[in-house]
Parts: sequence; C-alpha cells; structure tokens
Amino acid sequence: MVEKKKKKKRKTGINIKAKKKAAVARAVIRKGNGKIKLNKLNLKTITPVRVKTFIEEPLTLAGEVAKTVDIDVTISGGGFMGQAVAARGAIAKALVTFSKDAKLKEKFLAYDRLLLVDDARRKESKKPLGPGARKKKQQSKR
Repeated sequence: MVEKKKKKKRKTGINIKAKKKAAVARAVIRKGNGKIKLNKLNLKTITPVRVKTFIEEPLTLAGEVAKTVDIDVTISGGGFMGQAVAARGAIAKALVTFSKDAKLKEKFLAYDRLLLVDDARRKESKKPLGPGARKKKQQSKR
C-alpha cells in the first residue's frame, strides 16, 4: 500500500516579505482580533522589551486597523536586531496592503521610511591583498 504525502496546510491571507541584511521575515495577514505571532510565539512574550516595542511601532501607528487583523510572522536568518527590523517591516507592509489606505502609507513613510522600504545595504565583498573589504596590511615607509 502506497502512502500519500500530506500537503502542508497553507495559511490563507495576504503574504508579505521584508528583508534586513540576512534576515527575512514573511508575514501572513488575515481578518481576526489583533493577535500577532512571531515564529509561533505571541508578541507579548518577546524579550528584550526594547526589541518588542520596536516591533510594535507599526501596530501603534496603525491604531484601529491593527486590532481587526491577525498577523503571523516567520523570521529566519540574521541576528536578533536584523530580525526585528525585518519583522517590523513585514508587519507594516501587511497592514498597508490589507487596509489599502493611502493615509496609513503616508503616515508610515513620514515616521520611518524603513517600515515600507527594505534596506538594500549588504556586506561589501572581500578584495585581494587583505583580510576584508577595505583593511590592508600596514605598509612600512622604511
């Protein structure tokens, strides 16, 4: 008897992606009652507190819109602060696309452009004759 592979249950809703350095955050937004989950953990349980408040910024700016939706964010790669920036961007983009509100978009852009635009900066590649991108061996004059 051949066993059938179970398909992964896809989350329905609007899918959004945001990046910061090596961190990638994917958010799924749907109608709900204001539950925000990061990697299956409730946002209220995130530590340190300054990272939690940083991630909550788009929710406080959005106001009533944030209380009518559920957002599931999956984050991978990078460090804890890069992941926080990516999660924050994914939440903000999700709120704007879900609400289709131009005023909310303008509000986010006026507050912080990185909420809606991914940071394009990446690590510079290593060059020859040195241990990194710019650092070289010290040269002696005599």
